[in-house]
Amino acid sequence: MTEFQINDPSLESQWRALILFGKNSATYKFAFAKSLLELIDKETTSISLKELAKPFSRNITEHLKSSDKQGNSNSSTFLNVCRDYNNKIIDEAQLLKQTERLGFVNVVDAFQNVNGGQIPNLFYEKDYSRGGKRIVITDDLLRLKESFHFQNFENETEARWKLVETAWNLKINPNLLEVKYDQDASLFFLENDFMKRVDITSVRDSLNGYQKGKCFYSFMDISIIQGSADICHVDHFLPHVNKQVHAKNGANINGVWNLVLAHSTMNSMKEKGAKVPNKKYLERLFNRNEFYIISKHPLAETIINQTGRTKDLRRTFLEYQYNLALENSIVTWTPSEELKGTF
Repeated sequence: MTEFQINDPSLESQWRALILFGKNSATYKFAFAKSLLELIDKETTSISLKELAKPFSRNITEHLKSSDKQGNSNSSTFLNVCRDYNNKIIDEAQLLKQTERLGFVNVVDAFQNVNGGQIPNLFYEKDYSRGGKRIVITDDLLRLKESFHFQNFENETEARWKLVETAWNLKINPNLLEVKYDQDASLFFLENDFMKRVDITSVRDSLNGYQKGKCFYSFMDISIIQGSADICHVDHFLPHVNKQVHAKNGANINGVWNLVLAHSTMNSMKEKGAKVPNKKYLERLFNRNEFYIISKHPLAETIINQTGRTKDLRRTFLEYQYNLALENSIVTWTPSEELKGTF
């Protein structure tokens, strides 16, 4: 997380650090995050745990329908309550009562911590005085609604959630794990031991947070919402046209390690074509890939398996593949407009 926030103490960066990094023993923090996003969209400034139980439990029960394992513990009383609701053993009133009692035991205190410390700008405060249990939304959290990036946060949270639960539910040997890219559908997917395809999540939604919502090349703000004027494209950093050259030298050009998001105006520029980006962007690609690895989920394992188990090996891999691409393209490319990057 420290590396992610170098030169970038923004509220958006702090929010993304909470979602993208840190260990996950259960998926409660994602349900909590999505509930907070609902609250600030409605400009709610204070809410009781009793009221918060409704959106929180709804998010958990919906995910349980498609992925039963929502934690790495063998047993969870709260998750069993949510399963009972899905199986119509209990009604909504009972679900909400038990959610208020069991669902927030750890998540309220833990959510704003990353790597053993709190974020600098807290997004809410606890008010458990006078026999009630409430959280009070801070101005910093409400300010996120004014940010360009707010539109992307729900999709980013959902994508991170799907990546985490996929790792728990498929039980694939990490050394054999490979998240694959469906270019036509713009989806990440896996194949299990029976060669059955399992779609995970949108490529855009998965990658955007790790690029801080910025175009990889120009560092302009980008959107992952269809129809937006700032919609991003999924781009091969090293040109796809040289796919066979890289394959002969041990690299999958469609691998997660080589996919970046670019603003539509950048990626459609005629002068870019199949040229290789200027070498200064190679360090940014390395840093972006390391963000995945720090975050510990299937994309992390995939990048390690594709590029190397140590930082030195991964850096050497990128240098080698970059030089191969340059030998076949000769000319490099830099966008005509570029803002200062923070990674």
